[in-house]
Amino acid sequence: NAGIMACPQAQIEGGWESQFGINHLGHFILTKGLLPALLAADAPRVVCLSSIGHRRGGVNFDDINFEQTPYEKWTAYAQAKTANALFALGLDMKYADKGLRAFSVHPGGIMTPLQRHLDNQEMVALGWIDENGNLSELAASLFKSTTQGCTTTLWAATSEMLQGKGGLYCEDCDVADLADEASPRYFGVAQWAVDPALANQLWELSESATA
Repeated sequence: NAGIMACPQAQIEGGWESQFGINHLGHFILTKGLLPALLAADAPRVVCLSSIGHRRGGVNFDDINFEQTPYEKWTAYAQAKTANALFALGLDMKYADKGLRAFSVHPGGIMTPLQRHLDNQEMVALGWIDENGNLSELAASLFKSTTQGCTTTLWAATSEMLQGKGGLYCEDCDVADLADEASPRYFGVAQWAVDPALANQLWELSESATA
């Protein structure tokens, strides 16, 4: 769990868009480096921090780095968070037979330094705060404290309810329902974030990008 959100356009080493590179490729490299230790452990699990923000859009494999289309920070964030979910699915598909299971989670809306690239005007427009800078009624009903926000991650890492399962996207200490266009945008997982074919495509791209 380390990442950036809705930041100005930037690139990391290799020319990768920064949100995709930092939020996904960095974790891909870290996890692969930890694989020997994970596979030697008893009933290991990997939990990837995704976000409900993934529902804004999937991974654009034809233009991940926004070379053909104008950069849009929320589209880039959605792409990175979808990548987190697909990575968990891909990891589970590849290593479940060796005992390693993986999950992705939406921790919930939480006010942290992750929002540092957003000004008050934008957070008002998003409905997160009011004109006085206080948490809005909507946010107060949906957002979590940092303590509450870590619970789904801990649940995914330890719950006996997930014994024998993997590759799932979780929220609110449960497996998320598949979302459709009519689903409230604050809940559920989009089909593009749990598609095995897309998970394999992302894995191949990530292997090539980090070789």
